[in-house]
Amino acid sequence: MAFHFHPLASTRVHLSPIPFAAAAGAPSPSSSVAIVAHHHHHHHHHGRRRFSAIVATAAAASAAATTEFDFKAYMGERAVAVNRALDAAIPAGEPPAALHDAMRYALLAGGKRVRPALCLAACAVVGGPEAWAMPAAAAVEMVHTMSLVHDDLPCMDDDDLRRGKPTCHVVYGEPIAVLAGDALLSLSFHHMASVGSYPPDVDPRSTPPASSEPLASSRAASDRRTLVAGQVVDLEMTGTSEPVPLERLEYIHLHKTAALLEASVVIGAIIGGGTDEQIERLRKYARSIGLLFQVVDDILDVTKSSEELGKTAGKDLASDKTTYPKLLGLDKSREFAEKLLSDAIEQLDCFDKEKAAPLLHLANYIAHRQN
Repeated sequence: MAFHFHPLASTRVHLSPIPFAAAAGAPSPSSSVAIVAHHHHHHHHHGRRRFSAIVATAAAASAAATTEFDFKAYMGERAVAVNRALDAAIPAGEPPAALHDAMRYALLAGGKRVRPALCLAACAVVGGPEAWAMPAAAAVEMVHTMSLVHDDLPCMDDDDLRRGKPTCHVVYGEPIAVLAGDALLSLSFHHMASVGSYPPDVDPRSTPPASSEPLASSRAASDRRTLVAGQVVDLEMTGTSEPVPLERLEYIHLHKTAALLEASVVIGAIIGGGTDEQIERLRKYARSIGLLFQVVDDILDVTKSSEELGKTAGKDLASDKTTYPKLLGLDKSREFAEKLLSDAIEQLDCFDKEKAAPLLHLANYIAHRQN
């Protein structure tokens, strides 16, 4: 059976195989409770009574999570902080004005800021102050925005709607949009590597921030920087040197989505002073949500309208793209998404529950988002 996770449940619920599971699919927790309550008087329904206890526990866990962690407020606060950092990174009106205006237009046009949030949350989960990761969080958003600007170009996906607004090249023209994307990519490296981007107590060139783990504190900051730069290069330079056949382009796009999510998490964990083991666990978490993001994207493209998505819907089918629903069908795609979600959440088991709450909720959000 497909497991259904409540978006706010802070613990995974293991449902042991029980007679009830044979009933129509996997009902939502609320409907399960109703059905279970109905059968409570029959003493021979041991399985159902056990199920009702499990459901009650899940409901309690979900209620506790709601009171403990306000995901919407968390994301709102992080978005405001990231937008402030991005705004400061490209001052308005600097020459060449058209280029900087286009960069700002693309960068500050809204967007959910999922990647920066992942970066900040990964830094915090290993015990680092979020402020240390803010330059990297801004940088991954620049790389992400650059990829959107270039994806939307007439020579690529030829799209005129992004984040609910006209795309960069529609407003500023194609040449400026190409250059704005290029400039965002180089700025992302510059921003992450320059001392001025960091709080006064952090110098990315000197010793790494103190950490309770001797292993982490002994890792030289240059290694740290190299690792971070490696993540970003690895991610953007895939296949840029020669013309790319269409199926290879799809491969790159798919991997770029996953790679940028992975880089966001791993860079945050490195900056926060995570141990090798912590970084590895977070990398696995990120791999699962990277793939999950793509699967959910494919499902949404089939099932939602352009208005709901803030970008053109139904494009995958129109362009005959290889997607998960096409390969697996919708139901199996949804099951695969749930499996990836549980894999991701499993990687967070060894971290402090409270500190891991943002990453847990981000995974749930990526799985259950509607746009």
